[in-house]
Amino acid sequence: MAKKKEQTVSDKLKNLYKLQLIDSELDQIQVLKGELPIEVSDLEDELSGLQKRIDKLQEQLDELEGEKSKHERNIKEATMLIERYKQQLDEVKNNREYEALQKEIELQELEIKLSEKRIRETEERMEGKQEMKEEIVEKKKTREDSLEKKKVELEEIQKKTAKEEASLQKESEKARKEVENRLLKSYDRIRSTYRNGLAVVTIERNSCAGCFNKIPPQIQNEVRSQKHIVPCEHCGRIIVDEDMLVQAGVIKEEKGA
Repeated sequence: MAKKKEQTVSDKLKNLYKLQLIDSELDQIQVLKGELPIEVSDLEDELSGLQKRIDKLQEQLDELEGEKSKHERNIKEATMLIERYKQQLDEVKNNREYEALQKEIELQELEIKLSEKRIRETEERMEGKQEMKEEIVEKKKTREDSLEKKKVELEEIQKKTAKEEASLQKESEKARKEVENRLLKSYDRIRSTYRNGLAVVTIERNSCAGCFNKIPPQIQNEVRSQKHIVPCEHCGRIIVDEDMLVQAGVIKEEKGA
């Protein structure tokens, strides 16, 4: 297997700048999409959270409904016992039995009152939970409408840019293979630092085209010499010589320059 030819500093810079040009075009597509992908993702997360809250509230409502049913059964059972005890009153043979039955009737009447109180309390809690659930359901519907609109908007942009984006992605992957790993890691790190994604820039009007700080003449000479990779002392971006890029055909010379 033939040994891969070692790249010169000039080659490394040209390959880096080519990659930057491709990635900048991809960045422009993302700018066109704007915040829509993030907004869609955030809305989907919010809807998932709202649905969980609705499910939890419904679970609590079901539990409260179960409690209410239990108390209603208690009332029914107590009412039946009272009827039975009242029938037995006609058959008592002494005061002791009569008083015992009367006490049982009173206890069941108290049980009914207690269960009725528990039912009222449970219904109040159910009403509060139901109102909360309805508010969240309404909020969820509003968010769903908003999500649908944003998805449609995003899909329209994606349809217009999908082919170009796919082509640029392939070009970017191909260009990345031409850059050595150490430089590629630095490039990715610098790109992630800045919102405009510029990691490799030229000198414009004696300044860094990334941060616009003045570049001393000595540093400019180092960039032109192409003996080593020169970063901007202010922002850390890699600086390349524009004339070299023009001569290599990486960029076109501007008319009137």
